Amino acid sequence: MGGKGAGAAFLMATSAIGPGFLTQTTVFTQQLMASMGFVILISVIIDIIAQLNIWQILTANNKRGSELANEVISGSGHALTIFICLGGLAFNIGNVSGAGLGLNILFPVSVETGSVISALIAIIIFLSKDISKSMDLFVKLLGIVMLALMLYVVFYAAPPLAQVVHRTFVPTVINFTSIVTLVGGTVGGYITFAGAHRLLEDKSTPISMQQVKRSAVNGIVLTACMRILLFLAVFGILNQGFQLNPENPAASVFQAAAGNLGYKLFGIVLWCAAITSVVGSAFTSITFLKTLHPVFNRQQRMATILFILLSTIVFLFWGKPIFILVVAGSLNGLILPFSLGLMLWVMIKRKLRHYQHPAWLLWSGWIVVAVMLWMSIVTFVNEIPKLF
Repeated sequence: MGGKGAGAAFLMATSAIGPGFLTQTTVFTQQLMASMGFVILISVIIDIIAQLNIWQILTANNKRGSELANEVISGSGHALTIFICLGGLAFNIGNVSGAGLGLNILFPVSVETGSVISALIAIIIFLSKDISKSMDLFVKLLGIVMLALMLYVVFYAAPPLAQVVHRTFVPTVINFTSIVTLVGGTVGGYITFAGAHRLLEDKSTPISMQQVKRSAVNGIVLTACMRILLFLAVFGILNQGFQLNPENPAASVFQAAAGNLGYKLFGIVLWCAAITSVVGSAFTSITFLKTLHPVFNRQQRMATILFILLSTIVFLFWGKPIFILVVAGSLNGLILPFSLGLMLWVMIKRKLRHYQHPAWLLWSGWIVVAVMLWMSIVTFVNEIPKLF
């Protein structure tokens, strides 16, 4: 996996792996124990169907998601842009705060100072001469670091693998909320468009549909590897009888596995997860805004930097926006059937001479739309009232 295809896969994967990803995976594993394997399996199947559909449809038409949607249903692309950018901004506020917390664990700086330093690092990437190359190198390196550190923690946690395999296929409990949240956090909102838009933005070299498919699946596999390793680490620690700290459950997993060194390793993983998500969220949100007004096309670099600065300023003056992050996380599950449904409708209404969208992928995509819409509504109705 090389070139911009690898960059797209890593951008998508590292966009998905943020502070919320670490916390959600830990909390759901705590609730479901070995049956969390089943949730991950189902979510990966849904993720691959959704991502293969969206990436192939966008690259076959050589247009961004919002542009395509507007051409088939007038105004729908603008609605999609608003949903994705608001969700992207909300998650970016959490990503900036997570990056600040990561540096706070590693160095004697406050979370606020750490968030400002992290935002400046992200901005430097978008100030570089070749943004695509800088972004690709950054997310690849930090993605590899995260996977390596998680593997180290799993080794110390020593989870019972036979029980994990058994419960992955024969779960004791099936939890809709966890499936919706995991799918929403992997291919919901802006994330599933991140890699595809990365491919469309880079006109330097052509990419074949075979490469698009491979890159789309690789992005999901990378994300799944990180989630599986984290799940194994959490389950291993819980199986040994450790109690997780409810204030910071993910950090306590690393601490239980490797003491103070483990806590420092968590700081590195958290910072890597958060800063790469800041880059992915800002980049993808601005590619959507290009459809709203030509100024975003002309001033993409400046708009991306302002998006990062706005996220940081909101965090600094408002504090940790837990409420908006939880609501945005739940809504992400609803955005997926809307965005995927729009893309599938495009392929029903539009015939391309050079490309025939696979029928099995089209209809499995509609099944994902129906299942995710149903599960998202059930989750939304059950979970959101608890926030008030």
